[in-house]
Amino acid sequence: MNGIHLIAELYECAAVPSLIRAEALNTLCQSICVEHGLEIVGSCFHQFGTAAQPAGATGAVVLAESHLAIHTWPELGSVTLDLYVCNFSRNNEARAHTAFADLIAHFAPGRLEQREITRGALSMAQTTA
Repeated sequence: MNGIHLIAELYECAAVPSLIRAEALNTLCQSICVEHGLEIVGSCFHQFGTAAQPAGATGAVVLAESHLAIHTWPELGSVTLDLYVCNFSRNNEARAHTAFADLIAHFAPGRLEQREITRGALSMAQTTA
């Protein structure tokens, strides 16, 4: 449970075409997780709209460390991101911060609101008991 939860709302994203296809978002999210040493357990992405006229997507990558969730609104040029990693067997904070920064950079937002929440804050004595 001890870990960090990174949350962001991205507005005025320059990379609007990449907000539309669930398949492309799944590939992006998984490649960033792998690149930063986060272990993927599974993923599920859903395409809104139709094949001819996609309208955004939502998805989650389940990690051994916890999860990454993404939701897109191409008509608004907006994305929400949510990355929670626990630090049970190793400290994953640096991995989470760099993965999150890479995701944000991909969408090139004109405006960004970001928060970090410390979760659990268990002492090491409690995690080994």
